[in-house]
Amino acid sequence: MTTGINPAVSEGRTSPTSNPFEDVPIEIRVSVGRAHPSIQELLAFGPESVLELDRKIDDPVELFIGDRIIARGVLEAAEDGPAGQLVVRLTEVIRDGAVS
Repeated sequence: MTTGINPAVSEGRTSPTSNPFEDVPIEIRVSVGRAHPSIQELLAFGPESVLELDRKIDDPVELFIGDRIIARGVLEAAEDGPAGQLVVRLTEVIRDGAVS
């Protein structure tokens, strides 16, 4: 006889409304800028080469999942954690093409 109750739910491991995809890790890419070197410049790169970006140091960074922008923020040093660890403080969140 079946009761229609998910054994995992009855054992407290999940709730009937939880989504199994909620715990799947994703990768977020943080873009600090773009560069457009020529092939000649690219081939000349070596240690100590400098690549000029299209942004300034105080400009916001963009956060992407795949090719979709999801937020903007500013780079900061982490208050906790290893020295030199970077974090992004979000200034804008983009949902369905709208900024919030």
